[in-house]
Amino acid sequence: MNEDSYFKLAKVLDTLPNGFPAVKDGLEIKILKKIFTPEQADLFCDLRLTFETSEQIAQRTGRPLAGLEDQLMTMGNKGQLFCIAMGETRFFKMLPWVFGIYEFQLQRMDREFAGLCDAYSPVYGKQFFSKTPQLMQTLAIEKTIPVHQEALSYEKVSTIIENGQSFLANECVCKKERGLLGHPCDRSTQVCLAIAPVPGIFDKYPVGRVITKDEAYLLLNKAEEEGLVHLTGNVQFGQYYICNCCKCCCGVLRAINKFDIPASLVINSHYYAEIDPETCIACGTCSDERCQVNAIDKDEETYRIIPERCIGCGLCIHTCPTESIRLIHKDREKVAAPPVTENDWFDERGRSRGVDFSAYK
Repeated sequence: MNEDSYFKLAKVLDTLPNGFPAVKDGLEIKILKKIFTPEQADLFCDLRLTFETSEQIAQRTGRPLAGLEDQLMTMGNKGQLFCIAMGETRFFKMLPWVFGIYEFQLQRMDREFAGLCDAYSPVYGKQFFSKTPQLMQTLAIEKTIPVHQEALSYEKVSTIIENGQSFLANECVCKKERGLLGHPCDRSTQVCLAIAPVPGIFDKYPVGRVITKDEAYLLLNKAEEEGLVHLTGNVQFGQYYICNCCKCCCGVLRAINKFDIPASLVINSHYYAEIDPETCIACGTCSDERCQVNAIDKDEETYRIIPERCIGCGLCIHTCPTESIRLIHKDREKVAAPPVTENDWFDERGRSRGVDFSAYK
């Protein structure tokens, strides 16, 4: 059962829309062994992508109810599944590898695990970034959006924050992984923001720091000052996180930079930047200090945006001394709108990958 449980789990994860490709040397199995016991791997495979109580799971699967909730709670505390409490009732669901299990391994990330994940990243990225819809969308710095270009609600940072009632600041798992491998980031590390529409949801959370709405805005402002890109789930409603990402650590941005995967496959972006060559003084701040995806190039005596690399984050506009850069909204008729909800994202992604994950819905 021991080995079989891990191979079964790997197959389940690869059947989910997010994927979990196999490697010839069994690297993905080594990763799972670092996270799960065989019994936990087996239990994970009985879960679904929708929330259930322990009673519902027991009834559906035939597992004994006695001790089941304790097992699920232990797995939730270890980041192996997602658990929320509504009053006295707890709900559980399975997680994909990304965004999910990997990000929730923050407390357990050590150098060995970091090395395994780093080695797996190119294999995972090749599969993951070959299909759409993209996992994440860019949230442009709101004050850089031209007033005459009305942003849709899902394109605005403020919409996500104002819809939230609980906020949690957490250390970035990507930054922790890179630091353990000898590549520490020189920017703030506690920059991952979790948001929930229910008050007090993070009060007993085992990691992170509970913050107020005002503190959430301050965290985002600091991230902008440090040149970090706001990224969130590529859906129209129900975003529950805002990542603040740099090119040296973020697995998503590194896919564009290190693996040269087209930006349009990696991130859904609504804007692109444009530099006015008449007023640009070629100071290089936008290219050298702000852009996280190498989308700005020197063009004779000025700088220019490389449209196919630009992700429309607004970081270059924020610090341009001559206000020579502006954001332009992409033609809405030519850009695919994000799926409405996470479930819609799963459905679209599942069709794109050609996987049947109906058993886990």
